[in-house]
Amino acid sequence: MSADRRIQTEALLAEQGDYYRRRAPEYDDWWFRRELYDRGEEANSRWFAEAREVESALDRFGPRGRVLELACGTGIWTRKLAESAGRLTAVDGSVEMLDLNRARLKGATVAYLQADIFAWEPSEAYDACFFGFWLSHVPEEHLEPFWEKVRRALGPGGRVFFIDSARGDRSADHRLPGAGEETMARRLGDGREYRIVKRFYEPEALQDRLAGLGWSVRVASTPEYFIYGHGHPV
Repeated sequence: MSADRRIQTEALLAEQGDYYRRRAPEYDDWWFRRELYDRGEEANSRWFAEAREVESALDRFGPRGRVLELACGTGIWTRKLAESAGRLTAVDGSVEMLDLNRARLKGATVAYLQADIFAWEPSEAYDACFFGFWLSHVPEEHLEPFWEKVRRALGPGGRVFFIDSARGDRSADHRLPGAGEETMARRLGDGREYRIVKRFYEPEALQDRLAGLGWSVRVASTPEYFIYGHGHPV
């Protein structure tokens, strides 16, 4: 990667991090289809039905033992992971997100860590690693190093599960990138706009790409809103 490209990517990731810190108080509105993200009864019903499908897939995956959650956000998925994990570690770059996560998980035993995921290194081995709506925010030049990091985080027999957006998720603040683009504009409730990395994957293409990186992962999609995958390093 050239020096200019590195500087551009670092600036973009810094802007992305700032966006999510500022978005923390309104993040749950997106998941629960409130306010700006209320798309009407019919569309909301499809969203929640597909969310249940993904939750059921995570239940079947069974995140047990030592579980690592990357980009844990406000705790929507941390809450779910805490139901089965023997020991749960949740990592996020935003203090604001972690504060909301702790409030949601009050009473649960979770080890929280504030860290830049691109710079963070695992200090122990985990049985399972989970990340929700994070992979699409990883730029191309960081993709292989990120998956190598996940590999280093897993102990023998370790597995991974992830969830992300399908391109059909046309929420109100999204200006979808064109073909071949990996950035998009995001707008906060107060109107401020930020550029972030947002890469939409087709399940089969992503599955093949991960196979080339040394992973056996099955990637599936719901009818409209989500993709999800689970597997293990080869």
